[in-house]
Formats: sequence, C-alpha cells, structure tokens
Amino acid sequence: MFDGFWDNVFRYPRYLITILVGLLVNTFEPLMPFLKRPVTLFAVVGLLLGGLAFVTLTLRAMLGLSAI
Repeated sequence: MFDGFWDNVFRYPRYLITILVGLLVNTFEPLMPFLKRPVTLFAVVGLLLGGLAFVTLTLRAMLGLSAI
C-alpha cells in the first residue's frame, strides 16, 4: 500500500537539487559574457561580495547579533 509513497518521498531531494541548480544556471548564465574581461569580472565579484556583506550585516543588526 505504501510502496509507491516512500519511492515518491525519496524523489523530493533530487527534485529540490535539480530546481536549485536550474535556478543558479539561469541566474548566472547572463553574467558569463561579463566575466570574460578582468575589469568586469572584478566589478561583478565586488558587487556580489558587497551584496552578501550588506545582507549579512543587516540581518545581524535586525536579529540583535551585533557585538556592539
């Protein structure tokens, strides 16, 4: 009775990984032409790191995890 149920449940992690990889490929594929020149590569990496730092600092301040 539940044989098909567990087979279906164990497929969900593979489905989740497939969705996440597809999302990453579709997000970063338009940026690939910019990454061929060193100047734009540096700018894109700087923007990504700056955005990550901004989100991290904002969340730490909102959640009260700051050292100050």
